[in-house]
Amino acid sequence: MKEEISHGSGGDRSSEKDEAPGMVIDGGISLDRDSQLQRGLKSRHIQFLALGGAIGTGLFLGSGSILALVGPAPLWMAYMSMMAVVWVVMNNIAEMTVYLPMKGITLPYFTGRYVDSSLSFAAGWNYWYAYAILVAAEATAGAILLDYWKSPVPTWVWITIILVVILGLNIIAVEVFGEAEFWFASIKLITIIGLIIMGLVIMLGGAPNSFRTGFWYWEDPGAFREYKAPGSTGRFLAYWTAFVRAGFSFITSPELIGLAAGETVAPRRNLPKAARRFLVRLAIFYGVSSLIIGCIVPYDDDRLLSGTSDASSSPWVIGIQRAGIMNFDHVINAAILTSAWSAGNAFLYSGSRVLYSMAANGQAPRIFAKTSRRGVPYPAVLVTWALGCLAYLNVSTSGAQVFLWFMNISTISGYIAWIVVMVTYLRFRSALKVQGLLNTLPFKTPAQPYATWFTLLIVSLLTITNGFQTFAPFEYKDFLAAYITIPAFLALYLGHKAVKRTPWARPAADIDVITGKKEMDDLCEADEERVPKNWLQRVWFWIA
Repeated sequence: MKEEISHGSGGDRSSEKDEAPGMVIDGGISLDRDSQLQRGLKSRHIQFLALGGAIGTGLFLGSGSILALVGPAPLWMAYMSMMAVVWVVMNNIAEMTVYLPMKGITLPYFTGRYVDSSLSFAAGWNYWYAYAILVAAEATAGAILLDYWKSPVPTWVWITIILVVILGLNIIAVEVFGEAEFWFASIKLITIIGLIIMGLVIMLGGAPNSFRTGFWYWEDPGAFREYKAPGSTGRFLAYWTAFVRAGFSFITSPELIGLAAGETVAPRRNLPKAARRFLVRLAIFYGVSSLIIGCIVPYDDDRLLSGTSDASSSPWVIGIQRAGIMNFDHVINAAILTSAWSAGNAFLYSGSRVLYSMAANGQAPRIFAKTSRRGVPYPAVLVTWALGCLAYLNVSTSGAQVFLWFMNISTISGYIAWIVVMVTYLRFRSALKVQGLLNTLPFKTPAQPYATWFTLLIVSLLTITNGFQTFAPFEYKDFLAAYITIPAFLALYLGHKAVKRTPWARPAADIDVITGKKEMDDLCEADEERVPKNWLQRVWFWIA
């Protein structure tokens, strides 16, 4: 089904924003450079947006629970393996968005254009639900972290403050959001660098207790904690369990660059830069951090499984305290709080842009396609933020159980989303090849499409086996939390296909990879490449 091209407005316009009509495709994505969302995100904004989304409470807290469950070797191997998966997904997203960095585009838009509108519909609502629930999750995490200081302020007050600040940063203008996310992420990065240096000092015997840990804890109590079975089977299951769990630290983070493409200055210069540096920085922070954590804390330390969600269960705090360094937990708790706030900020941005794009394409109520004078899709921001108010369920014990169920359901949405991204990329690449346009790609990544086919297989296996531990013994609640997202996604996909009667497959020769390309070429030709004049500018241009 070819994309329709028409002239007119891209969905409903806000009464606050009068714009000249421009060419739109799919009934809503505008090709006019002056319409809809504004390009206010700079290179440093999108680089730190993606990195900030990936570096969250999973690195500070979640890594400790994985260490306690399976040991240091599976923890490190799992993060390294997951970074390879993320690298491929990021490359897929970067190639597609750099090719057509149009205002208002999201990954579900590309799915509808290159694969099928029914799959796009299911993927869009899957993304939106996951992002909105993650806003609530991060608000809850922030409230728990603030309660670490034993404040008499009720939990609901902290949740309110966090949600209001996140809303304010997203509703004003994209430049405000980008700047806030840059500084939030900067604090996290500085903290992690400091922790890595401190961890190395502890490993080398420079801590007050003068104990040179090195890789001692890999010997005693050991590198592996066998999981569900003895011997090599138990060690493999330990690795696979860690692999599944490690994914939740990275879920939805590569997509942030794709979601920001339409609001990025000089996208064909800045998006490849962000994509290339993303993995390098992840390797430093997750690869090195996960290795050090396993060297400064033994997996059998009881505090790793204390059940708290604040600094007291952080492997960094535990390792530093074991080394004789006290009173550092407050600094780390503050950094984790910043991390939660930053992630909530990014998730609200992402969820609102997905909803905006779906509305522009006719897959959501058209009111969500409205924007303010400053280019903010405020109805989409407000309704996504409203679902984030599910965080208030955590005020009561029974409500907290319901919220935990919502959260568990949403996490597997990320793996499903990655599968859709890779399928979309493969169809996109196939269309370019069949139509003789593969050489027109402005940004190419290595080992394609073979890397994508292999990664698609791995992520499919992760999705199918993510709840294998619920089978023996069988726990129906955990089983539902692990797998109910799959039939829910299929219901959206098949239901839309039954109603709209869309074809099951679109021939590669009929996929539209032309519309919008010339307009994006013209737009990006006007962007001047910055040339550093001295070493100081060279360093700054690398950062920004």
